[in-house]
Amino acid sequence: MSEISAILAASSPQTNNVALGHINSISGSQAVARILIDGLNPAGSATITVGRFVKIETGKALIVGIITDIAMERAKSAGEHPAAVARLDLMGQIERGSAGAIRFKRGVADYPTIGDAVLPLSHEELRAVFQGTESNVVEIGNLHQDDTVTACVDVDELLSKHFAVLGSTGVGKSSAVVLILQQVLQARPNMRIFMLDAHNEYGRCFGDRAQVTTPNNLKLPFWLFNFEEIVDVFFSGRPGVEEEVEILSEVIPLAKAAYTQYKAAERPALKKLDAKNVGFTVDTPVPYRLADLLNLIDERMGKLENRSSRMNYHKLMTRIETVSNDPRYSFMFENANVGGDTMAEAISQLFRLPSNGKPMTIMQLAGFPTEVVDAVVSVLSRIAFDFGLWSDGAAPLLFVCEEAHRYASTDHSYGFAPTRRAIARIAKEGRKYGVFLGLVTQRPAELDPTIISQCSTLFAMRMSNDRDQALLRSAVSDAAANLLAFVPSLGTREALAFGVGVPLPTRFRFSELPAELIPRSEALAGKSDLDASGQDLNFIASVVERWRSATLSQRKVSEEPLREFKAALPPAAAPAHPAQAPEQRFSLLRKPLSDRPESMGPLLRNPPPSQPPR
Repeated sequence: MSEISAILAASSPQTNNVALGHINSISGSQAVARILIDGLNPAGSATITVGRFVKIETGKALIVGIITDIAMERAKSAGEHPAAVARLDLMGQIERGSAGAIRFKRGVADYPTIGDAVLPLSHEELRAVFQGTESNVVEIGNLHQDDTVTACVDVDELLSKHFAVLGSTGVGKSSAVVLILQQVLQARPNMRIFMLDAHNEYGRCFGDRAQVTTPNNLKLPFWLFNFEEIVDVFFSGRPGVEEEVEILSEVIPLAKAAYTQYKAAERPALKKLDAKNVGFTVDTPVPYRLADLLNLIDERMGKLENRSSRMNYHKLMTRIETVSNDPRYSFMFENANVGGDTMAEAISQLFRLPSNGKPMTIMQLAGFPTEVVDAVVSVLSRIAFDFGLWSDGAAPLLFVCEEAHRYASTDHSYGFAPTRRAIARIAKEGRKYGVFLGLVTQRPAELDPTIISQCSTLFAMRMSNDRDQALLRSAVSDAAANLLAFVPSLGTREALAFGVGVPLPTRFRFSELPAELIPRSEALAGKSDLDASGQDLNFIASVVERWRSATLSQRKVSEEPLREFKAALPPAAAPAHPAQAPEQRFSLLRKPLSDRPESMGPLLRNPPPSQPPR
């Protein structure tokens, strides 16, 4: 028995040091051992099977290996003792430090030789491997091989080299993310976390340590969007019309210059501005007013004589007015014509600077208009990286992207290209500027392989799709990639951990969260105030009312004019014969009610009589 093995055996009276077998062959990072049948289930030791850790005694160290394949050996003669052949992946070695401490080190420096004994890894040895003595490790669960040994991760390695949590729906992926982030917050109080919550699941999981941001309390001015992002907003997620996009590219720098000159109280005539001399580009993050933008477009349209060319300007103005008047976009356009450089305030709100006891931001995306979600995610991820770049990494940030395959798809014809580029930039360069990435997805095969390849720590939970498993094999560089064969059979909350954040690739079970902290979509978190038991017209009308109210302006205006208008309508008026004239009706639809108090007043006080049919 080696010196190190003797020390560990002395510290653990339950250690079974009966040899299971001996090394038969060695090849690079693998070895083959002949295991005697009596050693397959030795007394007082766990069953020797695939996924189990064993040790190989050499003269200088204990080599730690994992069994990846085991099969019965065909007997060569009638009197030969039956045995099994086990293939081992050699993972590292246990050494004795200068102060006499026992420590585990990745990699194998002293290879075993033919005939070296193979023994089961004891409880104390497992603890030495997976728990260690470093202060930068946190506990996230328990080993599958020995549930009395905690599974730990190195926080510094986990964050600085990015990580990903992969798994199908219903395997406990969201709970695992909450557990990891809670441990990060506890171990690194100065680390700020920004999380994209695609389904509004995490709002109640972090208590007072997280600021939940929704479209109702978000202030993200439209001028923070770069050119590609604002075009995506104005065209509702569809490709922009080339002529209209060209007009925008010319007038946006002029609008920025006009606002700057206006603030300096030296605003000259707009017609004297030249896009080549204003000093701003379409992507410069400086304020401008929507009114100036529309005035510039209108001024240019007025100088044209060609009717077809004027239509492009008219359509562009209509698009901008339609989007800016939509109450769902109020988080962007609420002060569109007021102005004001609020970039510092927006960054402070988004990335918790200062944190004021809430170092985490949960951005709930389910409430945003579907057409603008990709552009919003692009803005947030781009600003996160740029702030880290220009602050020289002074404020470390962990950017967690839930449902990452939606925003960084491997199919470049799907999704929004600027969003994919922004996330890829964080993955490739973010660690240099203190911006770290955490990816969460149920379809890794649909995630850009360039991005996932930058994640040096992977937590793989149960996945049954062949494409997902194939991508996982290509992303795992550890010698124990054979463990991926267990992915389809993992239980709930179970995972395989690979990479630099864990001492060894291993199978473990995440700790269970309290019931009140388990992520759950807010759409199902509480009972709706609607009663569907009757399912009559009153129930449907209530649903329709809530549906419509989502697109009504949320500004603090009186609802009395609307009530008076409804009360003034003749009760017997048929939909085919509206009370107001067509021109009046269409003008009401163009803008929200709160924007037309003057035009609505006479109509509300003296509604026109119904017109009899001709």
